[in-house]
Formats: sequence, C-alpha cells, structure tokens
Amino acid sequence: MTSKDRQRELERARYERVQARLAQQQAAAKKRNKITAAVAAVAVVGIGVGVAIATSGGNKTDTTASSSPTTPSSSAPTSPAPTSSSPEKIGYTKTGNASKDVGVPTYNAADAAKPYSATISFNSGDLSFDALTTKAPYTTYSFKYLAGKGYFTNTTCHRLVTSGIYVLQCGDPSGTGSGGPGYQFQDENLTGATYPAGTIAMANAGPGTNGSQFFIVFKDSPLPANYTPWGKVTAGMDVVTKIAAAGEDDSNGQGDGKPKQTVTIKSVTIK
Repeated sequence: MTSKDRQRELERARYERVQARLAQQQAAAKKRNKITAAVAAVAVVGIGVGVAIATSGGNKTDTTASSSPTTPSSSAPTSPAPTSSSPEKIGYTKTGNASKDVGVPTYNAADAAKPYSATISFNSGDLSFDALTTKAPYTTYSFKYLAGKGYFTNTTCHRLVTSGIYVLQCGDPSGTGSGGPGYQFQDENLTGATYPAGTIAMANAGPGTNGSQFFIVFKDSPLPANYTPWGKVTAGMDVVTKIAAAGEDDSNGQGDGKPKQTVTIKSVTIK
C-alpha cells in the first residue's frame, strides 16, 4: 500500500468516525424531541378546552380550548401587580357566548386584594381551599364574582384525567368542556409554577384565554407552567380522590374522559 493509499484510508476512517458521531447526536436529539413532544401532548391534552379536547369557557388543560377560553382585566393603585406572562392586555375582555350569562366583572383592586377561602359543595362532599389573592388577583376576583352570581351552581365536572397528569376539571355550565363565562383574562402567577396535589389552577386554550374552567390536582402532576395556579386545597381532598378512584370513561383517550361517577357542584360558598 502506497503512502497515498494509507492517507486515503486514514481519511476514510476519520470520516466514518465523524459520521458515526453525528448519527449518535442526531439520534439523541430525536429522542429528546420525542420526550419533549410527549410531555407537551400530555400537558395540552390534559388541560385543554376546545383545542385538542376542550377545556373551559375559554378553557380547554386543561394543560384544550373552549368556546370561551380563559383570560384578562384592569387595575387600581392598590392592586398587586399582575404576574402575567401573556401578551394579551390586562383585564376582563368580553368574548364569545356565555354558557350561563352573568355579565362581566368590573375589577376592583381593593376588593381583589382581600384574602378569602371558599368551599365547593359537590354532590359527594365538600372541598375547601384558600384563594391566592395576592398572586393571582384577577383570577381569584373572577372566581369570587362568578360564584356570587351562582354561575357554578348545579354544574357538572366534565373531565377527569388519571394518567400522566391527575386532575378533575370543572367550571363549564354546559358540561361539555367548551363553555365559558363570555369573557377572558390574562394568565397570572406562572413564574416557577408547579402543580402538586391540592393545587387549583385555570384550564385554558392558550396564553391569555382564562375564563371559568378550572382543575383540581389530586396527585402531583408534571404540567408545564402554563396554567394559572390560584388556589390551595385546605380540606376535603378525599372527595376528589374518591371521584378519581371511581375512574373515567376514556372518552378523550386512555386515562382521560368523563368521570364515571357523576360529579356535580351544588354550590360555591365564599368566606
């Protein structure tokens, strides 16, 4: 073998090593993308409204889009600064048709800053929570407004997810997952947001589409920080875990569907 032949062999071997290394890197990148896509799919299908599955009045998680998704408002000097990452304007924006028309709230910063707790009375028991008024003032103010108007009274929780994420989704008077209050508002409290058991968060159809649909996390869930966390369960978590234990009908896919046990919100009391 001549020196030129040896040189060509060395160059070919070097080329093959480089190609093998590139192939390994591409395979690893493809695997990472698949994992990322899978996580994203769980999040979107898990909490949406209307888009892939349907979330809420404007909420579809619910990490799904609704006829009136979830979203925005206005402010006053004493109001805590909203922590919204949404490009949408701050405030409640009238949009779509309301599943139950109770009007649009007029934001009051002083009232929004006041702490409150609430009890959701289900047909199977009561669940109580503290509202995170300083972290999500527009969200908590909207919920209190809707509850005071009887918006949630005698409505059904339309979605239960028991695989990948673990949530019970409620807040759509139509019971379809595509309904909302006829207005939307911006996201809040998303920086560093996590979703451990006991979290109450908004379902949405994308940034700035909050409405009335919300979900209760009954087991730590690996959702991305896209859903406004605005409440923390203080009592009655067993009510939701029993609903989850009864299962769902897989109507949205395996581990995701309507609760097999009918779940009705009889009333919401603000304290």
